[in-house]
Amino acid sequence: MSENKDQKFVYDFTEGNRDLKDLLGGKGANLAEMTNLGLPVPPGFTITTEACKVYLASGEAPAALRDEVSAHLAALEAKMGKKLGQSDDPLLVSVRSGAKFSMPGMMDTVLNIGLSDESVAGLAAQAGNERFAWDSYRRLIQMFGKTVLGVDGELFEEALDEAKAAKKVAVDTDLDAADLKKLVTRFKKIVAKQAGREFPQEAREQLDLAVEAVFNSWNTDRAKLYRRQERIPSDLGTAVNICSMVFGNLGPDSGTGVAFTRDPASGHAGVYGDYLQNAQGEDVVAGIRNTVPLADLESIDKTSYDQLMTIMTTLETHYKDLCDIEFTIERGQLWMLQTRVGKRTAGAAFRIATQLVDQGLIDEAEALQRVNGAQLAQLMFPRFDEGASTELLGRGIAASPGAAVGKAVFDSYTAVKWSRSGEKVILIRRETNPDDLDGMIAAEGILTSRGGKTSHAAVVARGMGKTCVCGAEDLEVDTKRRRMTVGGKVIEEGDVVSIDGSTGKVYLGEVPVVPSPVVEYFEGRMHAGADDADELVQAVHRIMAYADRVRRLRVRANADNAEDALRARRFGAQGIGLCRTEHMFLGERRELVEHLILADTDKEREEALSALLPLQKKDFVELFEAMDGLPVTVRLLDPPLHEFLPDITELSVRVALAEARKDANENDLRLLQAVHKLHEQNPMLGLRGVRLGLVIPGLFAMQVRAIAEAAAERKNAKGDPRAEIMVPLVGTVQELEIVREEADAVIAEVEAATGTGLKLSIGTMIELPRAALTAGQIAEAAQFFSFGTNDLTQTVWGFSRDDVEASFFTAYLEKGIFGVSPFETIDKDGVGALVRSAAQAGRETRPDLKLGVCGEHGGDPESVHFFHEVGLDYVSCSPFRIPVARLEAGRAAAESKGSDSR
Repeated sequence: MSENKDQKFVYDFTEGNRDLKDLLGGKGANLAEMTNLGLPVPPGFTITTEACKVYLASGEAPAALRDEVSAHLAALEAKMGKKLGQSDDPLLVSVRSGAKFSMPGMMDTVLNIGLSDESVAGLAAQAGNERFAWDSYRRLIQMFGKTVLGVDGELFEEALDEAKAAKKVAVDTDLDAADLKKLVTRFKKIVAKQAGREFPQEAREQLDLAVEAVFNSWNTDRAKLYRRQERIPSDLGTAVNICSMVFGNLGPDSGTGVAFTRDPASGHAGVYGDYLQNAQGEDVVAGIRNTVPLADLESIDKTSYDQLMTIMTTLETHYKDLCDIEFTIERGQLWMLQTRVGKRTAGAAFRIATQLVDQGLIDEAEALQRVNGAQLAQLMFPRFDEGASTELLGRGIAASPGAAVGKAVFDSYTAVKWSRSGEKVILIRRETNPDDLDGMIAAEGILTSRGGKTSHAAVVARGMGKTCVCGAEDLEVDTKRRRMTVGGKVIEEGDVVSIDGSTGKVYLGEVPVVPSPVVEYFEGRMHAGADDADELVQAVHRIMAYADRVRRLRVRANADNAEDALRARRFGAQGIGLCRTEHMFLGERRELVEHLILADTDKEREEALSALLPLQKKDFVELFEAMDGLPVTVRLLDPPLHEFLPDITELSVRVALAEARKDANENDLRLLQAVHKLHEQNPMLGLRGVRLGLVIPGLFAMQVRAIAEAAAERKNAKGDPRAEIMVPLVGTVQELEIVREEADAVIAEVEAATGTGLKLSIGTMIELPRAALTAGQIAEAAQFFSFGTNDLTQTVWGFSRDDVEASFFTAYLEKGIFGVSPFETIDKDGVGALVRSAAQAGRETRPDLKLGVCGEHGGDPESVHFFHEVGLDYVSCSPFRIPVARLEAGRAAAESKGSDSR
């Protein structure tokens, strides 16, 4: 970043306000705001984030910074009537970080800047307390040595512990001035030896070095990790706040504390916080001594307590939110050192938002912005009792939230069998495939040693609202011996395990589960208006009702059967955006699919299709009944056919053994031949989707006929079916035109045969870059687009989603190449750009083109905002993500309305 000669790099606390967070950071902006409110804030000034950016880019502070700091320091000295580092009655300052977004504890702070061998005596004389002065000096050397000079902090802690042991005391407050003088001498020797230089005695050098240390702390490993976790941009930089010191360690009439205007855990009003007498702020954070509840301050110092309560009310009313406050009392004088909008639990966020509406501090639109989908998701899934004792086995990828407990089983057959006998089971596999669907449905949760958040196990589990942990690489799964080993411990089939889909942790034994009342509310088992309704449920209900009123995006479900459809409808789905018909070809129907694949003649093929037709029709009748009056988008068969055949290795071994015994099965031989014929190196880019419909005569026609006949049957039963037929993996308009011509003919035949007029729309998935780039042409044959962002992300990036998360995504996230997986949140610059251009081109060709999305991104909070922005009509997601999508669609609408009004 280049330096602007006219740029201002330093602001006095009296010059800023809370709206300057980009420039002054959160801490500096709020110190300025409290100063403007007339609250007791120690005087000081802030070095801007722009100065930090220049420093980080060039390795040097801006040329003008030193003079600006000197000017503001001189003004501060004049205001305080003392100078930094002077030998008699010195001015001392703190140097503290302060980024735009709160990063508590991630960056550096140095207190008591300005103390030296000379000035410590002046501080002692001014305070009339020699012990206090030497305690402050040892704190400075300790913090400066660790933070600025890079000395191992443990060395100081060991020296302090030895000093207490020598004096036979338990806490540092029992060390007297003589003890602390000796400790200062020892601390200085530690600095000289470890840092290769003496502790600086010149106050301005201390200040300048501390400022640079705070700048550098922006890029420490812990700060970078925190930013990645919280999705905070890495180019913001931190401000530096230089504040005149006030002292909480001057004796029993002094102290320091942290206060919250409401309980950050529950959201309830009250007096929440901690206080520590005769201490500086770092003592509270470090837990060196036990604090007392904030309420005890009333009996310790009622005047300060009453003043603090008044200030807390002032701040909450001014910020219109829960405030997190740091304060110090110096000999009975209360000083405010920091305030910020406080972090809170998900439950507290919903409660506080509605409480503030009831108090008239915010309106419903603002309340909606105070919560988010990630918080709602946390509230929906069952969770383990945090107080329970546990034995951790390992950790994988948190693929689908929730808490699940059951007996370990290693194949789907056993999962189903044990489940039917009343057992709760956890299905454990290396990875899952469509054959495991029955077992996945039967299981309480799914655990795999391979795969990532978009693996088969993860996607299907989320669709079912099933707890899932994937990619737990430390777990060695042996399905043949029906066991799992980890760290020398063997878990046999039948042993109880617990998996946490919110953290990825895997435990041995049963961990108690706490149910979610929020899910009971969404499923209609708890009414928000009932007298015994949970306060949290009431808050969720109110905010969801407002979100539904204001949102423009409709929310549909990805659902493949009537049970999922009914659950989705209870959760507020406005239709089905994706019904995957491949799940209807599994189980007992697999044999019919094998007949279709093995068919050598048209007659054999037609017989197989005729056998499948009534089964498909029955599925659609049930689905249309469950979603009566709402749209149901049915995707024609998408995956490669080999997925419906036996595993090539297992079948080869079976045939080889049979041949050795000379009793080979003719059907197995034909199956093996078909498997070899259909085998592909990269099946996800091979014979699948629309290509199947074009090369296997009658396949798509059979599915279209099943859809049309089911719709006609439902309509004749006085129902209101609204079927939409979606053709997958289209890359060119010619493919869609051929399929549509065949489909239109079939629909016309069904209309004639049933005497029923059907309004079945035909559209396509946009999931290939070429489809997105030629969307204007494809729209000539499509009545709707549904963006399949899973495959679109895969093909745009050239990633195999079943492999990359486990192989190198962790490294990409750690190196900052990704802020978040592009399979989790849509890549706006790449994949998103194609969605945006395809939507625009499609509507230029067909203005009434309906646009939706049915990939995993449909339930991702950040992605929902993007889809609102680009003008899609709906998002579709798994049933359990529907409330999240509804909430975020409402937030997106309220946010854009607010932007328009501004």
